[in-house]
Amino acid sequence: MSKNNKDFYENLKNLLNDTSNWPSDYIFKFIFPTDKKNIDIIYDIFDDFIKDINFKSSRNKKYTSVSVLIIADSPDLIINFYKKVSDSIENIILL
Repeated sequence: MSKNNKDFYENLKNLLNDTSNWPSDYIFKFIFPTDKKNIDIIYDIFDDFIKDINFKSSRNKKYTSVSVLIIADSPDLIINFYKKVSDSIENIILL
């Protein structure tokens, strides 16, 4: 992991610890190239944690955005999900 990524995740963890009580609802938002395989990956990664999930295609259907609502028990769980998703889907944008 690059130093920038490590700093990002450490800052995120600190922010989550400072602003949330655990367990807490958390919404992940991603944009990725439209591909059924990518949608399946999202479902596989969040399988046991999904409280709500919404997909939306871009106007030209080239990209898909997704919002995934989970109940997280700690910032570490959230960070682990971000890492899994970014390692599993090429050209994904984490929002």
